[in-house]
Amino acid sequence: MTLSLDRLLRPRTIAVIGGGAWCQSVTEQLVKAEFSGDIWPVHPRAENICGLKAYPTALDLPAPPDAAFIGINRDATVGAVERLARMGAGGAVCFASGFGETDDGQNANSRLLNAAKGMPILGPNCYGMINALDGAMLWPDQHGCAPVDKGVAILTQSSNIAINITMQQRGLPIAYVVTSGNQAQLSMAETALALLDDNRVTAIGLHIEGFKDLPKWQELSRKAQAQNIPIVALKIGRSAEAQTAAISHTASLAGSDAGADALLKHLGIARVYDLPSLIETLKLLHVAGPLPSNRIASISCSGGEASLIADMAHGIGLIFPPLKQTQKDDLFAALGPKVALANPLDYHTYIWRDVDAMTQAFSAMIDPDLAITFLIVDFPRADICDASDWECVIQSAINTKAATGGTIAMVATLPELMPENVARQLIGAGIIPFNGLHEALSAASAAQQVTPNDADLLVPAPSHPADIMLEAEAKAALQIAGLCVPNTWVGSLDAVTNIAQNQPGPFVLKSLGTAHKSDSGGVALSLETAADVQRAGREMKGPSFLLEDMITDPIAELLVGVTKDPAHGYILTIGAGGIHTELHNDTISTLIPAGREQLKECLLQLKMAPILTGYRNQPQANINAILDAIEAVQTYVLQNPSTIEEVEINPLIATQTRAIAADALIRKSND
Repeated sequence: MTLSLDRLLRPRTIAVIGGGAWCQSVTEQLVKAEFSGDIWPVHPRAENICGLKAYPTALDLPAPPDAAFIGINRDATVGAVERLARMGAGGAVCFASGFGETDDGQNANSRLLNAAKGMPILGPNCYGMINALDGAMLWPDQHGCAPVDKGVAILTQSSNIAINITMQQRGLPIAYVVTSGNQAQLSMAETALALLDDNRVTAIGLHIEGFKDLPKWQELSRKAQAQNIPIVALKIGRSAEAQTAAISHTASLAGSDAGADALLKHLGIARVYDLPSLIETLKLLHVAGPLPSNRIASISCSGGEASLIADMAHGIGLIFPPLKQTQKDDLFAALGPKVALANPLDYHTYIWRDVDAMTQAFSAMIDPDLAITFLIVDFPRADICDASDWECVIQSAINTKAATGGTIAMVATLPELMPENVARQLIGAGIIPFNGLHEALSAASAAQQVTPNDADLLVPAPSHPADIMLEAEAKAALQIAGLCVPNTWVGSLDAVTNIAQNQPGPFVLKSLGTAHKSDSGGVALSLETAADVQRAGREMKGPSFLLEDMITDPIAELLVGVTKDPAHGYILTIGAGGIHTELHNDTISTLIPAGREQLKECLLQLKMAPILTGYRNQPQANINAILDAIEAVQTYVLQNPSTIEEVEINPLIATQTRAIAADALIRKSND
């Protein structure tokens, strides 16, 4: 059932139910914000609260409220929700804790959901929401939000993180802050979907502890793309689900964080790794929207700053393209012969205080092929210094933006050296103010235009007890799906020895029923004769053996595996295989289903990719054959989604002509 959140998020009437300090604070925040609608305190004994008439119960209110803040204990909250839903209220914030987050709260959680019926509720165990556009503050504490006409929406499960974000002094205009708490009814994705309906929201920032309801996340991704509203996420936490099946290398490598990363990429949601970068990325997206490329430029009046940004941008996917001749000509005209022209540019201080000359120099650096141009400017401390000498650079930047229309950012190397009043002035002029060079570069890297995967997410089926298929059976099943496997024979030691007498070597002999055979002495390589097979088998454990042709012309060994991660989907991991899997930790993960071009992009991002493409004139692996093998594994999973827990090929041996599965593992349930 799709719930309408319009009345809850943009209310005209608000009820505050409860008489404690938290509820009084909600009323105070609404009065302070000059909320233009009606505020209705509800308390069984008080006649007025904060100068407003109080009502004994919700049933005594003049009309069903659009939104209610419920600040009473757990059991009383359930009753209040039931009454509000019966009245036809638009929604409620459930402040109380002790529901689904506790062992003894599961029953109360079920009763709460039954009471809510079709009425949306935020929480429980959450602070609620701030709508700074309309002054609607269902919020039981102080906060740092100021009225705005438009701005970003920020959603988080953590109320404390939400408070901290509102206290930022970086100039970010915040339109909404919403805490989701336990997400008993409304998931974060559902709330974000509703916020997309407000055309005053310019971007959405998410602080995510865990995903639920994957189809809603896909719906959010597609709606945001259609409306050109960018989303950026700070994903934290590591769940245990993806580690429950640690019998394969893939399960240990593709943990929940790899799954989260793959899911966000599938959804086209940018990812950052700290709160400052989240705020700065949102600032960039609010002012300029997603960046079209990774091509950047930098202007500073210091060679030290030019070197610093060049070094800090190294390795995070940003590039400084060489200056074009037109840029050089225009810069020379503005700066003269004493300045070495380059990108990053140190323009010295010859033109400082000359607004026209500074505007000419800054404008000369702007080019249509650049995604963003950084002006590095550190402002002095206002308490002991005079910042008036920096007015020239602010005005020059504003003039440059007006003259060129380029995407321009003013960056302070240290976060505290970008004053909030300057940041707001720059945003008003369409310039991105960045607090900190690291944060600026992180934002530019994260804010590049990304496109969601068109394919529907493959939502994991419930897990059931699963068994490991014998290697020969696993290879046979994958061969039907299109995987290339060696000639294989299974039987007793005497049986496979007899086979070896009638087949050309070399062979590989394996004892069946053992994971990580090379670690346990369960595999022997380069066996040329039947006598070699017999001798190797006597040293191994197990009544049954697998004999197969040995691949003699390998270029590289790869790992291709799939794990079912209940939180994120089916994770496909590609990486260095064989004995190199843990040694180099060279892997990349994506979600199933993935297209061939996407798989190729993943493959060529591996550190070992140069080996596959013929490093230093060595033979090249057959990339198409490798992709065929990866697609065969994916096909098998797509054909068996209700039963597959794990699939792994390790190693997949890549040659000049083929990609052959030397080992295969499938863990599959019978349900």
